[in-house]
Amino acid sequence: MAEGNQSGLVQFTLQGLPEQSSHGWVLFGLFCWLYAVALAGNVLISAAIVLDGRLHKPMYFFLGHLSLADACFVSTTVPNLLVSLGARDRRISYGRCLAQLYFFLTFGDLDIFLLAVMAYDRYVAICHPLRYATTLGPTRCAFLVAACWLLTSLVALTHTALMARLSFCTDRTVAGFFCDLGPLMQASCSSPRANRLVLLTLGGAVILLPFALVLISYVHIGLAILRTPSAQGRRKAFSTCGSHLTVVFLFFGTVIRAYLCPTDPGSATPGDTVAIVLYTVITPTVNPFIYSLRNRDMQAALARLLRGQRTS
Repeated sequence: MAEGNQSGLVQFTLQGLPEQSSHGWVLFGLFCWLYAVALAGNVLISAAIVLDGRLHKPMYFFLGHLSLADACFVSTTVPNLLVSLGARDRRISYGRCLAQLYFFLTFGDLDIFLLAVMAYDRYVAICHPLRYATTLGPTRCAFLVAACWLLTSLVALTHTALMARLSFCTDRTVAGFFCDLGPLMQASCSSPRANRLVLLTLGGAVILLPFALVLISYVHIGLAILRTPSAQGRRKAFSTCGSHLTVVFLFFGTVIRAYLCPTDPGSATPGDTVAIVLYTVITPTVNPFIYSLRNRDMQAALARLLRGQRTS
């Protein structure tokens, strides 16, 4: 196949999931249900936080943006997968592929940054409770969220711009069920050395630095909780932080497995597919349940929302 550049590229063909050809309709039903649950759960949490005045606090402000990011994140990959499973059309144009890559990186990195900000919120609330209201006032909360959106957009734009410089052969097959950095670099006809270098340096920093901040925050939180004299206070603190830690380890663990510990593209294992499905589909689906199951304020707000009540 002759080498060409982007101007001559017609489309990519996505390989899809390993069992797609033999269990297409079963997978279609499963991912359709997961997508519906993810959208409904995250939209409900965002709506409850916006409409219920009792949730107008920094912790829920950050959670609302995380839910919005999760709803957008799962919407960048699953609809295209459903088309592939239902209509058996695995083709995607070059422009759509780059757009999908940009939004996937934006919302995926936004999840990472917001989880770090939420860890900082819990650190201030538990370790410095008397300064919580002044440290995380409305202006600073808005600044932190705006910085997360801006940084993730710039990171995604950097990766997408570097990908647009590569040359591709026409009608190339791309591994996986969406346009991601690794499979696209593997499908390129030109050398992706610069792309791989940026992925390891910038991508590693985007993943590992927030993860390190989360771990440092929770070391301080754990020490502060252990110094709490009241057993009831310790239980409440552990309950508040437990849901966030569950999401952190589920999301970061699968992201690190997929991006920083990759296998050779030519010998991808089932573990690679499992890790990708976990952080692209499962994590945005279970986040609303993790954050609401042990949070009475959120449960009460969701109940009021479903009953049509609104508090100022």
